[in-house]
Amino acid sequence: MAASRKSQSQIRIPSLVFGGNVFGWTADKKMSFYLLDALLERGLNFIDTANVYSYWGEGNSGGESEAMIGAWLKERKNRDQVIIATKVGSPIGDESNNLSASYIKEQIDLSLQRLQTDYVDVYFSHKYDDSVEQRETLAAYKHLIDAGKVREIGASNFPLAVLREALELSKKESLPKYQFIQPHYNLMERESFEGAYQEFCIEENLSVTSYFTLASGFLTGKYKTAEEASGKARERFVKKYFTPKGFEVLDALETLAKRYDCSPAALSIAWALHQPGVTAPIVSATKENHLTAFDEALKLQLDEDALALLNQASA
Repeated sequence: MAASRKSQSQIRIPSLVFGGNVFGWTADKKMSFYLLDALLERGLNFIDTANVYSYWGEGNSGGESEAMIGAWLKERKNRDQVIIATKVGSPIGDESNNLSASYIKEQIDLSLQRLQTDYVDVYFSHKYDDSVEQRETLAAYKHLIDAGKVREIGASNFPLAVLREALELSKKESLPKYQFIQPHYNLMERESFEGAYQEFCIEENLSVTSYFTLASGFLTGKYKTAEEASGKARERFVKKYFTPKGFEVLDALETLAKRYDCSPAALSIAWALHQPGVTAPIVSATKENHLTAFDEALKLQLDEDALALLNQASA
């Protein structure tokens, strides 16, 4: 059983959050249901999705992940055992970022229909929309909270200045506060979160569920060259990592994998778990054996030398 961590919202957060963008994309119904069952057995009951997941998949138009989770919730009749986070605001196809009150009102109902539930635990602003006043967005969330459709709210991919402004507005005008923050953060992408952003999240006691923990599979070591990733579902996400830094990080992971007798994926997850301010990194899987890395990571206690090696390689 994974350890739980408590946020200001009183939502019990397990040590890892599962990234649901694979459902209805690289995981079919049978595998999706298997993964969700296996996660719940481990106590990893926080599932992160979005209204846009995964429109980029062949034949998809968005909402596939939510619909798959909803079918599982209906069949298993276990809604009260699961924490569901979904998102609004990121463009679907050629649309623009949209955090207007009317769009949020429309999209929450569509998400709830697909999820086959009457509420979500956490509703994220997926991407900042500079064409809409933050007051309008937060007021829209207040209506949803008052209506019982949303428990808490979060912000993903928000610039620090914008996040500061939102939290000040929440205090000043008694509007809902972003309790959950979702930054892009892993061994290959550290600079946007570390430093001032990280310190702000710690100061404000915000729950940080960082995403792309395994850099779309690059940090598992499964792709040794750009050619090996060619034609794969995640090629568009991983091709930027085949750099001298990327190979240095993979070498460090291979060295430590031998020392700790575990997978590079487990080490990448464990590194994220060791980072100040990170409440629960988001991880994903598409096969049964991928979950072994989760189990390994939760048991790993990386020593200072191991952390130093990874930090130096990924600097």
